[in-house]
Amino acid sequence: MDIATLIGLVGAFGLVFAAIFMGGNAAGFVDIPSIAIVVGGTFAVTFVMFPLGVVIGTIKVGLKTLMIKSNDPQNIIRLITSLADTARKQSLVSLEKVAIDDPFLKKGVMLVVDGSSETLVRSVMEIELDFMRQRHRQGQSVFKGMGTMAPAFGMIGTLIGLVNMLSNLSDPSSIGPAMAVALLTTFYGAVLANCVFLPMATKLEERSAEDALFMQIMIEGVASLQRGDHPTVVKEKLQAFLAPAMREQA
Repeated sequence: MDIATLIGLVGAFGLVFAAIFMGGNAAGFVDIPSIAIVVGGTFAVTFVMFPLGVVIGTIKVGLKTLMIKSNDPQNIIRLITSLADTARKQSLVSLEKVAIDDPFLKKGVMLVVDGSSETLVRSVMEIELDFMRQRHRQGQSVFKGMGTMAPAFGMIGTLIGLVNMLSNLSDPSSIGPAMAVALLTTFYGAVLANCVFLPMATKLEERSAEDALFMQIMIEGVASLQRGDHPTVVKEKLQAFLAPAMREQA
């Protein structure tokens, strides 16, 4: 589980709920029609902006982002260094028998084993990297769109509430409660946008950048395997992709 995402969500909602309960009128912050307008309207417009499959897939990716912890790039570097050592002691063909869990790295290694040129191997892997980025940008756009629409529907709900309130000005005692309900939709929209949708979009951007970095390490690693570089050279070359604090000390 990604602890940072969990801590952020729990902390954000915890602060909001704490402020509500300290105010002493928690029940006044619950209004079913306002929730329906904001949540239902946001998802409805999202389905207008994006295909159904994209929206559902993005929600699944968002849940996956919450549950799965980031990979350690050092594990990838160690694996590629080990492959370089095996190829140097035996041959490139021997890599065919090595168990490689990552499908992207395995594809690159199999292309090398099959005798493909370095240009072709790099081209195939970079095309997959580009399409990965494109898919991730689409998912980020869904959450950004929801983050934009939630406050908009909050404002729509507020305007509906104000219209209803102004139509009943003959009863002064109803103005206060009606105004409170009218403002709740703006509150719901702001909370959803700033505590869920926009942070998730940023988290997906960060995860996409991490995945791209891992794939770039694999591309360069496969190219080094194909050139027959010494394992020490391979390791040092791949460590250069990482910030100094993340590099493994010899």
